Amino acid sequence: MITLLPVAISMMRGLTLLLIALGSLTATAWSQQADPAEPRGRAVFYATGGCTCHTDVKNQGPSMAGGRPLATPFGNIYSTNITPDTATGIGSWSEADFLRAMTQGTGPDGKHYYPVFPYTSFTHMTRQDLLDLRAYLLSIPPVRQANRPNTLSFPFSWRGSLAGWKWLYLQPGPFQPEAAQSAEWNRGAYLVSAQAHCGECHTPRNLMGGLKASMRFAGATDGPEGQLPPNITPHEATGIGDWSLQDIVWYLQTGLKPDGDDTQGLMSEIIEHGFQHMPEADLRAIAVYLRSLEPIANKVVPKDKEKDE
Repeated sequence: MITLLPVAISMMRGLTLLLIALGSLTATAWSQQADPAEPRGRAVFYATGGCTCHTDVKNQGPSMAGGRPLATPFGNIYSTNITPDTATGIGSWSEADFLRAMTQGTGPDGKHYYPVFPYTSFTHMTRQDLLDLRAYLLSIPPVRQANRPNTLSFPFSWRGSLAGWKWLYLQPGPFQPEAAQSAEWNRGAYLVSAQAHCGECHTPRNLMGGLKASMRFAGATDGPEGQLPPNITPHEATGIGDWSLQDIVWYLQTGLKPDGDDTQGLMSEIIEHGFQHMPEADLRAIAVYLRSLEPIANKVVPKDKEKDE
C-alpha cells in the first residue's frame, strides 16, 4: 500500500493538470469570442489572490462587496466593498484616491485603514500595476452594500492611533529589484513581497500588530480568521525545504501538497480565485524566490498546544 502512494500521487497530478489544461482551453476559447483583449488588471487581480477577503464566502455574500469578518487579536474588522458602486463601493474614487488607499492606507475622506488591508505590501507595487488593478475593479458588476462597522476594543478602535503605527511600520515606495539577482528571482520577489503580499499572513506580528522582520515568512499563530499560516521558508524540518520548485508551482496551481494532502481555509480560496489563474512562469518565479530565503526553524502549532511541543 505504501509503495503505491507515489504512483497514486503522480496519477492525481496528471489528472489534475489535464483538467486544468482543458479548463484553460475552454476559458481561452470563450474569452476569444467574448473579449479577446482581457485587461492587464485581471492578471494583477489574480496575483493578489483574487482579493478574496472582500467576499463574505461563508454567508454567500456578493463578490467583492465586503462584509467578511476578519478576526484579529484586537477584535473583528470587516472587509470593505470594492465594487464600482458609487454609493457604497469605490465607484466614486478618483485615480489619486485609489493610489493613496493602496500605498498609504488612507481613504478618500482621510481616514486611516487598519493594516488587515495589506497596504504595507501593496505600497511596493508599481504605479502601472495599481492603475491596471483599478481599471479591472471598475469593470466588475457594482453591488450596493454598505460597509459594516468594525468591532474593536479601545484604544484600537481609535483610528487616530494608526498614524503612529504607520510611522513605525509602513515603508512606502515601489519594489526595487536587486541587480545581483536574476530577472526571474526579482519577478518572484516582487510578486511575493508586493502583489501576493505573502508576508502579511505568513509572518508573526508583535503586540502592536507590526510584522516581526526577523521571522519573515516563518509562519504565524495569529493569522486572519484564526488560521495558522505555515512556515514557507526553506527550512528542512519546519518549512518547505523538502519541496522542489515544481512542488511549489503545483501547490499554487492546485492546492495539493507534495504528500497529496490538500490545503484548507483562506489559502484554498486564494488559490482557487487567484493563483491558479497566474502564468506558470510567474508561479515558478515565486518558487525560485521562496527557495532562496533564509531558512528559519519555526514549527507553527496552535497556541494552546505550544506547551506540549
